[in-house]
Amino acid sequence: MTIQIATLHETPEELLSQLDKKEWYSPTLSKMGEHRRREWLAVRVLLKKTLGEEKQIGYTKWGKPYLVDQSYHISISHTKGFVAIALDKKHPVAVDIERISPRVQKLQSRFMSETEEKQLSINQPIIHALLHWSAKETLFKYLDENDIEFKSQLHIHAFEPVVGEWDECTAHETRTEKQQRFTIRYQVSNEYVITALSNTLI
Repeated sequence: MTIQIATLHETPEELLSQLDKKEWYSPTLSKMGEHRRREWLAVRVLLKKTLGEEKQIGYTKWGKPYLVDQSYHISISHTKGFVAIALDKKHPVAVDIERISPRVQKLQSRFMSETEEKQLSINQPIIHALLHWSAKETLFKYLDENDIEFKSQLHIHAFEPVVGEWDECTAHETRTEKQQRFTIRYQVSNEYVITALSNTLI
């Protein structure tokens, strides 16, 4: 699995100038506001820089992205100021990036179980809660199932968040009959947390 992150600092025009196949983008861009255009184009520029060539991204009826030429599995995420992609040639992938904000503490009871809340880090409660949210978003994308209840069907196992380098946490789901278990990679920076998953069943 390859994970790439880009900072959003260029205008839509500057981003579009870095892409050659304008015919792929113009019809969709005309329907978007400036902020959405920046995110949308930044993903495609990041994809081009990662693979060395432009790839056309399509979307399923549920909004899940895929590469039209099917050369890689892809997942996309964005948050204020950043975009992220995950790629894997063989296996489905999922990625989520979230800007660090105390707002998550007001919402955590909606997506975390009582057990998960009791296990939150005393020293880093905001980051830890945000990692739970991001990890569950990543699981949601990976499972590709409708009507997943984050609080009762996606379960993050106890861990102490590590800051500044890639680390792992584990999880399981009770949404499907398989009740799969997962290892989720994560990283905490000064501004965001990111989580990712690619066929890493445990």
